[in-house]
Amino acid sequence: MADDFDQVALVVDWLDACRNRDLATLLDLYAHDATAECRCGEAKLSEGRAELEAYWRPRLDALAPTAFGLEEITPTAEGVVLDYLSHEGQPVRIAFSFTRDGKIQATHCRPTAALQPRAAGMQDYAG
Repeated sequence: MADDFDQVALVVDWLDACRNRDLATLLDLYAHDATAECRCGEAKLSEGRAELEAYWRPRLDALAPTAFGLEEITPTAEGVVLDYLSHEGQPVRIAFSFTRDGKIQATHCRPTAALQPRAAGMQDYAG
């Protein structure tokens, strides 16, 4: 775990970039080899900047009025867990892990309704 940057602030920056439909800033928050696993609907794994861009572009182009509303943000031993409203305005939980230099290394998301009550860490996201 990195200890030289504010992980929660980075997640807030991620939310802000999403709300502002700022794809370039959003992608800059990720490490060059970052992965994003989405289980909101059909499972999708994206790796690297080009795949992340292909994943995020259509989602940022069609935002619901309540998109990217913050529900809860919780630091964990492994990173940060965020409950928020998706680009469609649906409740989602996403777990972030980070590189030592303050970039997003991986995200794992799924609809909040698909989860058991919040546990202390990110083990909820195991396949």
